[in-house]
Amino acid sequence: MALLSFKKKTDAVKTVSPEVEAFLQGYSIEVMPRTAAKVEDFRALLPEGTRVYIAHIEGTPIEEMVATAKRLNEDGYPVMPHFPARIIKDQATLENWIAMYQGEADVKQALLLAGGVENPHGDYHCSMQLLETGLFDKAGFTNLHVAGHPEGNKDIDPDGSTKNVDDALRWKQKFSETTDAKMALATQFAFESKQMIAWADSLKEAGIDIPVHIGIAGPAKLQTLIKFAIACGVGPSLKVLQKRAMDVSKLLLPYEPTDVIAELAAHKAANPDFNIEKVHFFPLGGIKTNANWAIDNGGASTAQANA
Repeated sequence: MALLSFKKKTDAVKTVSPEVEAFLQGYSIEVMPRTAAKVEDFRALLPEGTRVYIAHIEGTPIEEMVATAKRLNEDGYPVMPHFPARIIKDQATLENWIAMYQGEADVKQALLLAGGVENPHGDYHCSMQLLETGLFDKAGFTNLHVAGHPEGNKDIDPDGSTKNVDDALRWKQKFSETTDAKMALATQFAFESKQMIAWADSLKEAGIDIPVHIGIAGPAKLQTLIKFAIACGVGPSLKVLQKRAMDVSKLLLPYEPTDVIAELAAHKAANPDFNIEKVHFFPLGGIKTNANWAIDNGGASTAQANA
């Protein structure tokens, strides 16, 4: 008689919410050259055709950015590199970057933003100046995304208001009506769904119909998220993390965006014309961790390409 049973346990089948599955369809994710280099096979993690943003951090050589874009493009993923205005010296530099991306990696999409640099390196200090050059339209870019700030941005509005952010959104709305490219607002991450919904609704009320790709922090250690949230100027929703940190039973558990995604998905299902169109993940706890969370929670819509 056997004393030990080695019978394999049947893996529990996770029930996937249809609302969440629909909401996560076509999600995007952000990488940096150094984090992308650690991923052996993106097709083992990401769905076919996932848009991958490539963050351009000050000091990263353009050659590394382009090489990362080329690799992802060859794997079947449309890439959207960051063009941070404050680290682009002049129009000649901008033209060169566009030519390199298109010539070597067939890039047709870009995220234009000011960039987290206090002192501009040259002629530009905001994304609107990059758009005004007309170079992206001239090069035939199909998608141009710009930044959105559901909780404001103290770098842009030091007085705590949203005046400058709102003025910029109105300018971008007018630009969206003249460009052939599809535009969207890729937002900073936040943690409070009610705040995100209220902000998105306020855009529609202000006549801004640019679709929203809402920024969501992927699974990560609580301490890591709080550090990034403070560094990135996350506002009122930071209290969600602070409250969690006070709960000893949750302090050591990794944060997962399960609740906020479920709440946004339910709102989207109940309001089909809601202007949050897609989810954009910031994989603060790692690309693999984020992708696996999406696979576990998104059903068929998030299945990896080589599943």
